[in-house]
Amino acid sequence: MKPEIRKTSQISPEQSVVCIIGNDHIPERLNLTKAEIGYAQNQLKAKDEYIFINSYNRCIYLIRLKDENIHYKVREELRRTSYNIRKLIRENNHTELVITYENTYSEAIIDFTEGLLLSFYSFDKYKTVAGKDDKKSYPLTIWLHGDIADPEISWLINLTDAVYFTRDLIKEPVNQLNATSLASEIKKIGNSAGFSVEVLTKGKIEALKMGGLLAVNKGSVDPPVFCILEWHPEKSLNKKPIVLVGKGIVYDTGGLNIKTGDFMAGMNEDMAGAATVTGVMHTLAKCNIPLHVIGLIPSTDNRPGGNAYTQGDIITMFNRMTVEIGNTDAEGRLILADALSYASKYSPELIIDIATLTGSAAMTFGNQAIAVMTNADRKYISLLEECGNDVYERIAELPFWEEYGELLKSDVADTKNIGGREAGAIIAGKFLEKFAEYPLIHMDIAGTEMLKKDDYYRLKNGSASGLRLLSTFLRRIAAKYSDKK
Repeated sequence: MKPEIRKTSQISPEQSVVCIIGNDHIPERLNLTKAEIGYAQNQLKAKDEYIFINSYNRCIYLIRLKDENIHYKVREELRRTSYNIRKLIRENNHTELVITYENTYSEAIIDFTEGLLLSFYSFDKYKTVAGKDDKKSYPLTIWLHGDIADPEISWLINLTDAVYFTRDLIKEPVNQLNATSLASEIKKIGNSAGFSVEVLTKGKIEALKMGGLLAVNKGSVDPPVFCILEWHPEKSLNKKPIVLVGKGIVYDTGGLNIKTGDFMAGMNEDMAGAATVTGVMHTLAKCNIPLHVIGLIPSTDNRPGGNAYTQGDIITMFNRMTVEIGNTDAEGRLILADALSYASKYSPELIIDIATLTGSAAMTFGNQAIAVMTNADRKYISLLEECGNDVYERIAELPFWEEYGELLKSDVADTKNIGGREAGAIIAGKFLEKFAEYPLIHMDIAGTEMLKKDDYYRLKNGSASGLRLLSTFLRRIAAKYSDKK
């Protein structure tokens, strides 16, 4: 249960408070006793990460900002500190908690609250412990005290809401969330947030001849879907839309090239790109960002049953290009390729795809950076990097040289779906580039999404990687358009 966020202009003596301070001054409005002030000052000299004061009827948490010249690192330290004290805050069962600041930047309370909310998330839908429904998740209400603009509070609420339901979708097992039920969930979210959702079922997909999506689906008993999400406000600032494409493999066994050992564990997370695109669309619509954005989500599972596609098959894609299948476990790029080709009908300004695509990206950057490849204008990458630093979903760019595309040559078809063992993440990106007729940013989140342990508030087994980054990126693009008017 996510706490309710509200704004307040005053703090009562009975309320528990988190106070973020930029120096060693303790504000009088906290109403601490002389003994408590003395204790706090001694702890501040010791440079502890935080100071906890347990009074008779309330708790005070003092967070001293670290000395750091780079502002985005200060912001990230606050989010990480919130993760480190989340258990202590929960254990004290506050019905409400005030977050305020003193002698530091006003958005500090937004950064801390964001980290705290993302750290509080849990997925217990299928736990059947007696009395679970009677338990409340404390604090019930978080009050923000300070000079914070209402749009920033709205952004915080809607963005963290999106992370919560995106994580929920990612964590659902495939026996509860196949491609069809994923489409149903996306429609519900669209209806709630205010963006449109059209779901193309198998018959329409066959009529469109989306050979990549249909090939991957051949081993499944469940039909594929292709979801078209659209946020098009009346006063949108861009003449050409931005198209987001999310990989929707609801479970990946590897197909006939079946995954071995423990590599199949957690493959319900392979639709994280689809869930993330949905979360971004929700945030844009709820915050009424004046930007025309379209989301495309091809979805199926990848199984070895039935008439499953095989190595050596030659398939014809939506854009009529033929592909020789070199490995059935390179399925994500096939369904994304159809969606990238479909995106051309919108004559977009930019296409961005996001996917848990390759183990190569994870091996290259670990969990510290989203692998990015692009042929788009450098202004987009500069802005994406800036936003990545600010929300600390950092990007690392891999080369997109044409020589890598040579490794996809086929003797029998227009291209293959795999290259050699080397440069796997880049080659996957080069394959996708063949199907994108407009500028493309390819984001491989395999390393940052599929976490085996918590990376602070980026929680294991489904962190919703890239959602905060793309939402912020699109919000700032809208702001740049607005500045030009």
